[in-house]
Amino acid sequence: MNIQQFLVLTLLSCASYSASAASFDCHKAKTLTEHAVCNHRALNDADVKMATTYMIIKRLVPMGTRGAIQDQQVKWLQLRDQCRDNSSCLTDVYKMRQQKLDTYMERVYQQGPF
Repeated sequence: MNIQQFLVLTLLSCASYSASAASFDCHKAKTLTEHAVCNHRALNDADVKMATTYMIIKRLVPMGTRGAIQDQQVKWLQLRDQCRDNSSCLTDVYKMRQQKLDTYMERVYQQGPF
């Protein structure tokens, strides 16, 4: 099984774990941003994909890179929260973060074989 197949299986397992939940508990959503993510299926899906990719990458990269990725995630969450409930803004910031995480994943693929 290659890393791409692993990622797809992981995403599918997360989707089956909670089909209507973002990467956080929607019942505990407090901010406008969290409510928007929970209430819009496309944002919800983007959140789950991003969070899953983030967790996989954190486990596959060296500690120095891991720390940088974690710092970037904190900054990204702050940026995301500035969107409040603007779904267009949220869509854009999720796409931006996913692209960055996909870049890290490509680097991991190049380190293979797996």
